[in-house]
Amino acid sequence: MNARDGNNPSSRSVPPSAGVALSLGTTFALAQTAEPAKVGDTSKGKVLVDAKGMTLYTLDRDTAPNKSTCSGQCAINWSPLMVSGDAKDAGNWTVVTRDNGSKQWAYKGKPLYFCKDDKKPGDTDGDNRISLASIALHHGPRPRQRVVDGGDFIMQ
Repeated sequence: MNARDGNNPSSRSVPPSAGVALSLGTTFALAQTAEPAKVGDTSKGKVLVDAKGMTLYTLDRDTAPNKSTCSGQCAINWSPLMVSGDAKDAGNWTVVTRDNGSKQWAYKGKPLYFCKDDKKPGDTDGDNRISLASIALHHGPRPRQRVVDGGDFIMQ
């Protein structure tokens, strides 16, 4: 049997469309498993940022692992890092189901948020805001003094 006669399974070529489908499938799989944030540089050092370079924060009020307590006005001031699509937990990253049913990312059990006062990549205006928020560090949240203000977060 000759390799050119088409009867040899190892000699058959893959149709071009199969290669495109395989490539798209691989790209889709990578997109589904990509981490939702990365380590970025700010004036306060290396911190977690989103794909656009916006600083991510943890809130002291979120004391239970993988549970957000920020809703209402708090979620306006501290918007959650939302999950897109059907992303799944991976490594230190977990998907948190919020009280309203939406999905939010958490890193090492701490839900992640943006500060409404951060306007451009690298801004860190939410850090230590009324001692309630911390920049999300790539090695996890730092220990802090907790201040409770009637259960709600107030932006100054």
